[in-house]
Amino acid sequence: MTPFLAELFGTMLMILMGDGVVANVALKRTKGNAGGWIVVTTAWALAVFVGVVVAGPYSGAHLNPAVTLAFALSGQFEWAQVLPYVSAQMIGAGLGALLVWLSYKPHFDATDDPATKLGVFCTGAEIRRPGWNFLCEAIGAFALLFIIFYITTGEIELPDNASTLSIGLGSVGALPVAFTVWVIGLALGGPTGYAINPARDLAPRIVHALLPIRGKGGSDWGYAWIPVLAPLCGASVAALLYVWLS
Repeated sequence: MTPFLAELFGTMLMILMGDGVVANVALKRTKGNAGGWIVVTTAWALAVFVGVVVAGPYSGAHLNPAVTLAFALSGQFEWAQVLPYVSAQMIGAGLGALLVWLSYKPHFDATDDPATKLGVFCTGAEIRRPGWNFLCEAIGAFALLFIIFYITTGEIELPDNASTLSIGLGSVGALPVAFTVWVIGLALGGPTGYAINPARDLAPRIVHALLPIRGKGGSDWGYAWIPVLAPLCGASVAALLYVWLS
């Protein structure tokens, strides 16, 4: 398993489970229909746990361009590896979304509301106010990265002969990261659905646009920039603040 494949498969599994629970709760005639927010946030936390367990030993388990950027800004990850990691995350997220659609195809067909179908793939604001939506997503990503930096008291030990830095969520541990994502979802996820991950939102949104989903409507590209740029901004602030405080 190479770091590229680890990021790809880890992100794919995370999206498969995360978008999968949204499909189970939101789409018509599923066993989990109307399961509620606690079901969604719990499964998303466990989805991150699964991704970290798979990718952690091989890539550090970033699974999120905002995480990759934050660790690069903090000096704990090589800038040359940023593009390969982000590419793997985008591909993996797209594949995960495709697998969700294949798993729930009859239920997509049974669901009439285009917004519900889109919500399986990507996030959207409950009250559409771009400035506040951006701020909410940025705060969520800031919290994610700032907490991650300090779960290990800000210290990460590397082997003496390490030529690359495989730093990421795997360095923190799968269970603490899952709890962090869980509490962010419960506490801050209400306004926008807490993307806090550009790949998690953008790649599945692209898949939604490409798939032949019956009655799907548009992919809401007017909102798509918020769950991409806001997490990057929030994660950058967390990284720079961590460096300043260290």
